[in-house]
Amino acid sequence: MAEIIQERIEDRIPELEQLERVGLFSRAEIKAIIKKASDLEYKIQRRALFKEDFINYIQYEINLLELIQRRRTRIKYSFKKDEIEHSIVHRIQGVFRRASAKWKDDVQLWLSYVVFCKKWATKAQLSKVFSAMLAIHSNKPALWIMAAKWEMEDRLSSESARQLFLRALRFHPECPKLYQEYFRMELMHAEKLRKEKQEFEKADMDMGSFDHSEEILNGELARIIYKNSISKIKGAEFHVSLLSIAQLFDFSKDLQKEIYDDLQAMHTDDPLTWDYVARRELEIQSQPGDEQPLTKKARAAEVGRREERCCAVYEEAVKTLPTEGMWKCYINFCLERFSKKTSSEFLRGKRLERTMISFRKAHELKLLSESQYKQWIELLLPRDFFTEALEVAEAGIELFKDSVTMWQMKLQVLIASKSPDIAMFVEEAFVHLKPQVCLPLWISWAEWSEGAQSHEDTEAIYKKAILAITGTSSVTLKDKYLDWAYRIGGNKKARTVFKSLQENRPFSVDFFRKMIQFEKEQESCKMANLREYYERALREFGSVDSGK
Repeated sequence: MAEIIQERIEDRIPELEQLERVGLFSRAEIKAIIKKASDLEYKIQRRALFKEDFINYIQYEINLLELIQRRRTRIKYSFKKDEIEHSIVHRIQGVFRRASAKWKDDVQLWLSYVVFCKKWATKAQLSKVFSAMLAIHSNKPALWIMAAKWEMEDRLSSESARQLFLRALRFHPECPKLYQEYFRMELMHAEKLRKEKQEFEKADMDMGSFDHSEEILNGELARIIYKNSISKIKGAEFHVSLLSIAQLFDFSKDLQKEIYDDLQAMHTDDPLTWDYVARRELEIQSQPGDEQPLTKKARAAEVGRREERCCAVYEEAVKTLPTEGMWKCYINFCLERFSKKTSSEFLRGKRLERTMISFRKAHELKLLSESQYKQWIELLLPRDFFTEALEVAEAGIELFKDSVTMWQMKLQVLIASKSPDIAMFVEEAFVHLKPQVCLPLWISWAEWSEGAQSHEDTEAIYKKAILAITGTSSVTLKDKYLDWAYRIGGNKKARTVFKSLQENRPFSVDFFRKMIQFEKEQESCKMANLREYYERALREFGSVDSGK
């Protein structure tokens, strides 16, 4: 082994001599490089090999390359690159080859190899790396896409990219992402050819060498991929994804129309189709060709007309496809439009009215999900529609009796409307719900009590909660109880609560940190108390938390 290491160090001598001769490194630095290189070489030549040693070797050599680059820039010396950098790059590639052969399954190692080659090696060398990687990791579509994109965008080789996509599809014939990227690549290729043709025509050059047909220029290859892909991959989501890609290319209007027509014909029973068709209305002007600048009022009116058209499509959709999924699309659209900022009171009022109506209709048909009842209540509460919010919350609880979220939403409505029935309602909720899911209700009840009831009533709620909630869920409650005690009664009250809870495990580290901080803030800080808190904290967490 010593002979191999010595031979590899001797192989470095010409480049090191050049580094010293041209003034990039001093003699002392060259000696340090040789010493470090010897240590690294030993680690990757021994019998028991470790991946970390190879990574450290590669990182050291890359750091050396970058240092050489910086020094070249500083002294403005750009010669002898073949004798210096080329030799180092070649050596790093050799180490990468050994490492990737030894640890074939390490994708991150392969990707590091690719990144290195992109920066330091030739395109031909990187192409070989991709080939070697894909031979081993042919089961990973993302790597095929990465290789094909590099061929297309860096090597400017559409044919190589096409071949990679075709090979990838043999391994993954039903991978949506591969079809999407292949489709995009062929459209990019067609766009590139169209630009080349325009340049030829502008320069009035001979078009004899330009032998691409009009079909190719109009994206016929992309159309073939589209047809093949939808025969393999079903569903409106994939169909819409291809349409979204096609819309990025202005020349593909005919292809876009074909995909859009197919989407409507093949996926009428999919909410996503209707959602897409409805949202398209937002992009269509009411009066095509009118390019006159509009006043604020006219712009708001135009937006309103577009939204009305969208809603007309949604109304048709929920009649044709009366499902929870379809209503969800409709309501989400209404909420999105309502959340858009506008200075037009009319438009804002119209959006709110439309959203409310969609919620009510879906509720009547019993096609609202739990999360949508929550959204509805959150829409009503800030506008002080307490009566309707209470009705919605009660309807939500009726449908989702085991949902702590629905009970909590009703509690929020009762709190906001200053109802006298809060305590009775919470007790009712605890009858229907499992104790371990009730933490949000206990916290909301206690927080309300802090501002609305006496200290004695609030403390009684905290004490009940501590008894009802056990395990890790109780940790948050104890922290809040301690905070509240300090706010209302200072360190004395906090210490009383601490003492009452000190055997009621589990705790959080913050529980003890709070008590330590409270004690430190006192004018007459008692060391005995501090010592007690630290010792208790160490007993609970000393083996798992260093306290940093």
